[in-house]
Amino acid sequence: MLSTTQLNTMLTLQEGMNYKVNPNWLSANYAYLRAAMIESVEGIEHHGWKWWKAQHKDLSQLQMELVDIWHFALSSIIIQFKGDISQSASVIAQQLASGNSSVTFDGKDYPFSSLDILDNLQLMTGLCAANRFDVSLFIKIVEQADMTADELYRQYVGKNVLNFFRQDNGYKDGSYLKLWHGREDNEHLVDVLNTLDIDLPDYSDKVYQELKQRYPTN
Repeated sequence: MLSTTQLNTMLTLQEGMNYKVNPNWLSANYAYLRAAMIESVEGIEHHGWKWWKAQHKDLSQLQMELVDIWHFALSSIIIQFKGDISQSASVIAQQLASGNSSVTFDGKDYPFSSLDILDNLQLMTGLCAANRFDVSLFIKIVEQADMTADELYRQYVGKNVLNFFRQDNGYKDGSYLKLWHGREDNEHLVDVLNTLDIDLPDYSDKVYQELKQRYPTN
């Protein structure tokens, strides 16, 4: 289960990135759950669902889609509580601790704890289309995609911090170097994430500093 520290870190990072995109993001009426819906459909595609042709499940891409969904879901939750990070974290923690294993949608109960990942991805897609998000359902899907809560946290922080780092180093004006010392920035990020303890209270700051040390200054 995600810890209070992890929830606060992710929510704070999400708030910061959204503010960087638009200081008035809380009142901009962006369709975050529409974005989450699209990512859910893409997750279904990466898993594979077509019975009439051979398909290969791309688990790493599916996991990346789930991390993207979490970005949009956190944004929606923060807006729901008018920017209050502490309250947002508390409500998410309560939902995770509730042990809820089903969701009611369109008058029907769906016991997602006993459904397979494709059915749950479809259920999440429908909920997002109806402007709803169920944290417990999402975490169940994360587990079904062979991710732990810690791995979700690790990948989320990594992607968010890299986005910050890119923006701070000229991504918008085109001066940012995506290739460092013959390797892409995503590869450097993986190295950094593999060397740091996710339980550090300043984990996200450490990730940023490690990227900064690796980035060419000339």
